[in-house]
Amino acid sequence: MELGAFSISLAVNDIEVSKLFYQKMGFEIVGGDQSQNWLILKNGSHKIGLFQGMFEGNIMTFNPGWDQNRQTLESFTDVRELLKMFEAQGVNILQKAITGESGPSHFSIQDPDGNAILIDQHV
Repeated sequence: MELGAFSISLAVNDIEVSKLFYQKMGFEIVGGDQSQNWLILKNGSHKIGLFQGMFEGNIMTFNPGWDQNRQTLESFTDVRELLKMFEAQGVNILQKAITGESGPSHFSIQDPDGNAILIDQHV
């Protein structure tokens, strides 16, 4: 089972303060729009998203079809197949937004400790 690129989405109180903190750790802005209260930062192969006022708690995110540089993989496990695998194993699916036979879709689950996990395919 290949889950794709990994990042963590952080629910922050002040995006400017958080951005400056992570820049001190060597992270660089690679996406997002601070005026809309969200940024994507990268340090090597590590990615974090900063989100102010968009959701409660932090979210682990996997992007099927992408490598850590947001490049489309030639071969990957589609989000729809991942959903079927998780359901077959009895994993509780919290939210599904699956459309069509291919392309962008997502679903979310929660680990036993309440940590949110988003499987979010963009390709």
